[in-house]
Amino acid sequence: METLQHWAGGAALKSTGDRLGDVTDPATGQVTRQVAFATEADVEAVIAAARDAFPLWRDTSLTKRTQILFRFRELLNARADELAAIITSEHGKVLSDAAGEVARGQEVVEFACGMPHLLKGSATENASTGIDVSSIRQPLGVVGIISPFNFPAMVPMWFFPIAIAAGNTVVLKPSEKVPSAALWLAELWREAGLPDGVFNVLHGDKVAVDGLLTHPDVKSVSFVGSTPIARYVYETGTAHGKRVQALGGAKNHAVVLPDADLDLAADQAINAGFGSAGERCMAISAVVAVGSCGDALVEKIAERARGLRTGDGRRGCDMGPLVTAAARDRVSGYVDAGEAAGASLVVDGRGVSPDAEGEGFFVGPTLFDHVTTDMSIYTDEIFGPVLSVVRVDTYDEAVALINANPYGNGTAIFTNDGGAARRFQNEVEVGMIGINVPVPVPMAYYSFGGWKNSLFGDTHAHGTEGVHFFTRGKVVTTRWIDPARRGESGELDLGFPRNS
Repeated sequence: METLQHWAGGAALKSTGDRLGDVTDPATGQVTRQVAFATEADVEAVIAAARDAFPLWRDTSLTKRTQILFRFRELLNARADELAAIITSEHGKVLSDAAGEVARGQEVVEFACGMPHLLKGSATENASTGIDVSSIRQPLGVVGIISPFNFPAMVPMWFFPIAIAAGNTVVLKPSEKVPSAALWLAELWREAGLPDGVFNVLHGDKVAVDGLLTHPDVKSVSFVGSTPIARYVYETGTAHGKRVQALGGAKNHAVVLPDADLDLAADQAINAGFGSAGERCMAISAVVAVGSCGDALVEKIAERARGLRTGDGRRGCDMGPLVTAAARDRVSGYVDAGEAAGASLVVDGRGVSPDAEGEGFFVGPTLFDHVTTDMSIYTDEIFGPVLSVVRVDTYDEAVALINANPYGNGTAIFTNDGGAARRFQNEVEVGMIGINVPVPVPMAYYSFGGWKNSLFGDTHAHGTEGVHFFTRGKVVTTRWIDPARRGESGELDLGFPRNS
């Protein structure tokens, strides 16, 4: 069976250890390959490759860097279907969803192609008499990226195009559940002409993660994953002097007001709740039905949920499997708990008959009604195709419910009342807001990130915040003496310099 190795210095790097992890096709349950888990020596070797490549890449012109980025973009456009197929084979999401993931990652590549403009500094002539002041931004050095299983291509691409375009070198640690996309991207970078060592891949578990968080040559770490691990990454990385942006978990709500188009709201609840089998940090897992719309809304969502076809993502199904057997069992356990707690189970996804061969990890679309805020299906991030409907009487109750939640990643409101929507975007304590849009993931030239326990650190992903995260600012104050006045001495003054 094939064993996937690390990638360092422009080529595969065989692990010095013998620890391996299974890589499984979640639609069939079959182990398809294995991946090497890093030893401390592997961590050192991969980071060393990135460190050694940094000086030359930092000093490479912006023009040359951008040309390589454009070539990467063109290669990815031509071969995006290959990457989508890899994602489906290891994560399980349907091919159309995998293709959408690649496209959203490509948006950040295109944004990073504008790096010459994004890195422009500023200059002031004669800020003081005969003195000019300018500002510049420079790369950090080696940067680490720790990405989750649910977006093997898009999440890394939120970070590495900007980091590379700005002059940094990268060590990407993909999830051990979905390692192949990272290696495919590494080979594409090599084909695009990226110098060896600028983009590297380190496989593994906690050994690899802790290596990136503690190694003195790694200057920053970007992370996306669950909140407990995000907190650990942030606290450990910052304790070792690194910049850290750690994006955590979520419990996203969609508020539906009585005046909303209920067909639109139901369609979007299905898309946002069951897309990628609910394995999205931006998934809508709680629909908040306000006032009299609850019964009709639940009926419309249930009708659509029952019509979804679950199965192998390569067969044109609507929804694929969960990523592992453990994930399937965990989600099924939450359905059991919701039923036991007294929520109304409207659509039951346990025991679904999928369109797939073998023993895949399937749970079908599941819908609960009359969910209360003390139930685990409401309080916990299930990360599966379980949609809960919570009923409230008023708009104010809906906003209070969202603001009381410890997460603040994404939220949405469905309404035809512009005044209510404007009030909602002002009052709700959440980082990303959709108005009649269920999954408000920003375009690449804006920044992605939530509030509260959904983000540790103060810098969001991509957009201008991403550029600032991967660079450091310098201010340069310059005086050139007029040749005609060389040799003249001014008065000595031990006071603090004053502008004049």
